[in-house]
Amino acid sequence: MLEPNTKAPDFTLPNQNGEMVSLSDFLGKKVILYFYPKDNTPGCTRQACAFAAANAELEEAGAVVIGISKDSVASHQKFVQKQNLPFILLSDPELQTIEAYGVWQEKKLYGKVSMGVVRTTYLIDEQGMIEKVMPKVKPDTNAAEILEYLKQSKA
Repeated sequence: MLEPNTKAPDFTLPNQNGEMVSLSDFLGKKVILYFYPKDNTPGCTRQACAFAAANAELEEAGAVVIGISKDSVASHQKFVQKQNLPFILLSDPELQTIEAYGVWQEKKLYGKVSMGVVRTTYLIDEQGMIEKVMPKVKPDTNAAEILEYLKQSKA
């Protein structure tokens, strides 16, 4: 897991339309970079829909939302269309960015141990520095928590 006040690792990954997107494309804006396990699963769908519902307010606060999972571009495209998501989803099947951000970890589910993406949100500032790290976020409250943080930091 990366720490606040460190440089966010740059990356270039394909979005839901197959276009290459880099973190450095967003210098000058705050980036809400959220890592999630899998498209179209209950928790990930609730989290994505919460970010979609808060998207206008997040944009007003000067932030852009980017979701990353190891799902394919085609999977992301279906997820975006089905849930009408207004933000970018990036595909990282090789786990390069997922591992660079320290979110590929051992997980336990019903006593079974496996490797997977631990739901984590990073807030990256306008200069590309990590401002806030939110590990093991809850899908239902993550968007509201980050919006609240952005509002308080502006006040």
